Amino acid sequence: MDWKIASQKWLTYENLDPNLKQQLNQMDSTELEEAFHEHITFGTGGMRGKLGPGINRMNIYTVRRAAKGLALHIEQQGTDAKQQGVVVAHDPRHQSSTFALEVAKVLGVHGIKTYLFKDIRPTPLLSFAVRYLSTAAGVMITASHNPPEYNGFKVYNEEGAQLSLEPSKQLLEKVNSIENEFAVDVLEQSDLEQQNLLVWLEDEVDNAYLNELNKITINKNAMEEDISVVFTPLHGTASQLVEKGLTQLGVQHLSFVEEQRPPDPDFTHVELPNPEEAQAFEKAIKLGEDINADVLMATDPDADRIGVAARHNQEQFSILTGNQLGALILDYILTHRTIRDVTPVMFKTIVTSELGADITKHHGGIAQDVLTGFKFIAEKIKNLEKDSKHQFVFGYEESYGCLVEDFVRDKDAIQAAIIVAEMVAYYKAKNMTLYDRLEELYEQYGYYLEDLHSLKLEGLEGMKQIDDTMTYFRNQNALQVDGLSLHSIEDYVSRKKHIIQSNDTESIHLPKANVVKFKFTDGSWCCLRPSGTEPKLKFYFGVKGKTAEDSQRKLSILKESILSQLNKVGAK
Repeated sequence: MDWKIASQKWLTYENLDPNLKQQLNQMDSTELEEAFHEHITFGTGGMRGKLGPGINRMNIYTVRRAAKGLALHIEQQGTDAKQQGVVVAHDPRHQSSTFALEVAKVLGVHGIKTYLFKDIRPTPLLSFAVRYLSTAAGVMITASHNPPEYNGFKVYNEEGAQLSLEPSKQLLEKVNSIENEFAVDVLEQSDLEQQNLLVWLEDEVDNAYLNELNKITINKNAMEEDISVVFTPLHGTASQLVEKGLTQLGVQHLSFVEEQRPPDPDFTHVELPNPEEAQAFEKAIKLGEDINADVLMATDPDADRIGVAARHNQEQFSILTGNQLGALILDYILTHRTIRDVTPVMFKTIVTSELGADITKHHGGIAQDVLTGFKFIAEKIKNLEKDSKHQFVFGYEESYGCLVEDFVRDKDAIQAAIIVAEMVAYYKAKNMTLYDRLEELYEQYGYYLEDLHSLKLEGLEGMKQIDDTMTYFRNQNALQVDGLSLHSIEDYVSRKKHIIQSNDTESIHLPKANVVKFKFTDGSWCCLRPSGTEPKLKFYFGVKGKTAEDSQRKLSILKESILSQLNKVGAK
């Protein structure tokens, strides 16, 4: 696409939103090229990007274009789908409420009813709402844990799951068929309401969700132990549902990080609203130390990811990784939940620790890998619904997302908060912390240790660096790592696994993806993949050692060897 022609179209459009026009007039040629060189696309988390003018930015026109594509996609499914409607929710980010209403205005032109939450709601509640209201689709306006200048548009199917590959492709074809984003018709809010094409949602869905949430408790007696919990929603959506959920669980001492409790599109009191980052816990740790709390929890703005900090050696708080937290929850479920006459099944992504697989196998279960993206876990859950011999018990990924019960079909930090509180109470009664139990798991299964290194590579030059780096590593059949022997290379573009020693090739029975994974003979591994939601190239590392020190040594060697290769492609 010629960015100059595309930008000129916007510059000469008489009815352009005044705020966007002002921003557009202040942009230089580099900024214009970034904003207009291509249409914003769907990744693993849907459409996400920076706010501002341009076809590669989040604004009312690109949202309308996406909503129009969704309307055409639903129309293609038939009259019943149109009558079912779409449920829309939004987080507190800049323009989120505006974008949510714009979706309804576009869908209404096509006679599709929209159920719209009056106030902010978490992503897992949107997933639940699709299932509860039996709508044909759902839309969540959010950019998850991205910085304040971002927003996004995530589409959910009738199962409450993010669109899988083929439906996503079909939707994208509909969106791409819309050549003029300024020509997308809309109905006014008053017309939507008069024609019963817009239904405002308040507490009914919340209450139904809380009722399901109350059923996930495994050990009712665990809550006889009094615990103190510190929680921060990081200026996002989780405050009310986490408070109500923990209260009905029986938590009597719940304290909020008050500065971070109010919804705030600028995330004023946190550097980055991402519970994967240690800085997000700074205020929670201070409060936890002041009140002698047992556990600290933080959710990202749309409440699909959770971070947990637990007492370590009965003293200071240490933040659990997503891999560690997932393993702890999985172990607790398989150890304490009654599962009769069926085989438990756990799903994890290919970049998630193998500790969970070992735990599952120890309990007689099946562990299955999927590509990164919770939609792939949701697909697997759907496939198990009619399987009387197997039962879904848990799904998780290393990036702090997990699902305990499948009444939601996406990551659910609220469910996680409830099960974590129960676990803390259970282990406290045994004079243990979550870290004490984690140490027992390491002693039993081996010291698994993982790490992530991300390269932030923005713009057109960044895209080129990502492509060059992936190409370079994809061709490294003789990758050298001190003290390790390369066992195999998995290329998810060709969907082939190359066994180094035998020179054999095996098929990979997962969808095509721009991912390369190196496996070593001692069980260590490294995986590269471009992020589907951010301008980043991610390097994942995993090792298993006999002791914590052994694992740390292996991890350091693996990281240093792999990352030293970046100089050869000019990425850093």
